[in-house]
Amino acid sequence: MEKATFAAGCFWGVEAAYRQLEGVTSTRVGYTAGSLEDPTYKDVCSDTTGHAEAVEVEFDPSVVSYEDLLEVFWSNHDPTTVNRQGPDVGSQYRSGIFFHTSEQEAAARASLAAADASGRFRGPIVTEITPASQFWEAEEYHQQYLEKRGLATCRI
Repeated sequence: MEKATFAAGCFWGVEAAYRQLEGVTSTRVGYTAGSLEDPTYKDVCSDTTGHAEAVEVEFDPSVVSYEDLLEVFWSNHDPTTVNRQGPDVGSQYRSGIFFHTSEQEAAARASLAAADASGRFRGPIVTEITPASQFWEAEEYHQQYLEKRGLATCRI
């Protein structure tokens, strides 16, 4: 199994999209790339901790490739908006790929370049690509939030 970590706005919909993929064995939502140890949702929503709402995906690379996960990432948010997704505004809603290996970094950079050159998006992509750092699991009520409410239908 391998891990991948993505930030694409509010983590609820992003998690639901990944959970639909064959080969994804588990997901958890949480906070990464910030300065505060063990932040809470309230802390992160203050937009003062530097954390991004993110999804950590555990996957079987013999069933689903990292490149497939990247395609889901690009398909489920607007990577051209700085610190915003839809009505959600703040650095916690930024677009980010947090790589765990040098192979993931190379794939993420190639995928971003291809997506940017494709003309698929209206503006330049602002997605950050940085090493994965400490991932703090969000409170239980955020885990599989949309599934618990019967709303887990996302684009794939």
